[in-house]
Amino acid sequence: MKSRRNSRISASPMLVGAVTVLILVVGIFYSYNANSGLPFVPTYKIKADLPNGSSIVKGNEVRIAGVRVGVVSDVKAEQLESGSTFAQLDLSLDKNYEPIPDNSTITVRQRSALGLKYLLLTPGDSDQGLDPGGTIPLSQVTPQVVDQDDVWNMFQAPVRRAIQKDLLEFGGMFAARGSAINRILGQLPPLLKLAKPVARNLASDETDLNGFINGLSQAAAEVAPVAQQQADQFVALDTTFSALAAVARPYIQDSITEGYQAELVTQREGPRIRPFLYSTARFMRALLPGAEALGESAPIINKSFDIGIPVLTSSPQLNDELAPTARSLMLFGESTSNNAGIDALIDTQEILQPLLSHVAPAQNVCNYLALLLRNAQEFSSTGNSTGLWARVVTVLPPPGPNGLGTPSAAPANGPGVNYLRYNPYPNTASPGQTRECEAGNEPTTLPPNQIIGNYPGNQGIETNLQSQKQLNWGK
Repeated sequence: MKSRRNSRISASPMLVGAVTVLILVVGIFYSYNANSGLPFVPTYKIKADLPNGSSIVKGNEVRIAGVRVGVVSDVKAEQLESGSTFAQLDLSLDKNYEPIPDNSTITVRQRSALGLKYLLLTPGDSDQGLDPGGTIPLSQVTPQVVDQDDVWNMFQAPVRRAIQKDLLEFGGMFAARGSAINRILGQLPPLLKLAKPVARNLASDETDLNGFINGLSQAAAEVAPVAQQQADQFVALDTTFSALAAVARPYIQDSITEGYQAELVTQREGPRIRPFLYSTARFMRALLPGAEALGESAPIINKSFDIGIPVLTSSPQLNDELAPTARSLMLFGESTSNNAGIDALIDTQEILQPLLSHVAPAQNVCNYLALLLRNAQEFSSTGNSTGLWARVVTVLPPPGPNGLGTPSAAPANGPGVNYLRYNPYPNTASPGQTRECEAGNEPTTLPPNQIIGNYPGNQGIETNLQSQKQLNWGK
């Protein structure tokens, strides 16, 4: 009798269709409400107060130590008696975590770069638990982590547009100068190595850096009164050199070329010229009384100085800054913290040298830094009068049986194209690695098996914007 009833149910197409539709409706309902928790599942409901909503919306996750333990079931705006407002969140937690300590804290954290948030719940150490319907007060809200969009929003719209323009300009500046950046990074380690003993000598007491700075101060003080004369001298030198430029070739060039022969003639004729030099010396001694007579002209010279003071006051602004600059340099030299600063530079060099020894090959061999900056510039290089657009290219996985683009019926080891290939640390020609630029040059044809780690073989050191000729400069 029972088998006859079953045969009658299965023989009815309408009944089978109704059961199928009911199952689909229930599945869709459960899927739609999955973020709010499954129906008929008991939950532990509490409340939490926030100074503001912080972009928290209904359905956001609640996590403890990174593990999802519930969801935000509702967000409401409330007002205190003082008139200030706050946001109150209704939390639906898993019954397994009931009760949480009443001194637990909450923090709003960012889940992705697109602005999605979640609520981080940190249980406290209190023995008193929070009853269902209890509230975590505002005093137990830890400082909110500053999001990236909050950082940019603190600037006004003109400043944000200027930052975008700077990013475009910097990206374009670095994109075509990979070889120059390679040379700079390649020369930094030996430069820092040579700079270390130099900095140590400057920090030594025997170097007398203070005395050197004081000497510069005194020299600047001596030069300041005649700054205008020196400026006029440079102007006159410019006129002189401009005139000499017309006769530099071939006349001055020939005089330099023939200077060697002239020196030989001078050496040969020097003994004959010596009597003339002796006579000149006697003549200069005869002029000594005239120099002594200059003392009588001192009042006139002093008067010229009095006339020159107003002229100096109208000197360029640079001359006015020489004296305070000299005083600042003198204070800098007298400061006892200079040696500590130089020692800090030495420590910085020792800290940076291991990093540069690994970063420099990744750039001067593989050109990764220039490629990164170029790609960052190209990310938003197209737009219209409204603003720039973010350019994105979707890369679809290969299709086929057990392919990455369709559901797989087997683990990540085939058949088909479903093979696990993961290389978290590709070779970038750093010390201790194979000299190859593996990142971005992964082979497209590989044997059908799993690959975890470096790909077999050497992928070479050829990357975009980096030719073999450019790479051989440091060999």
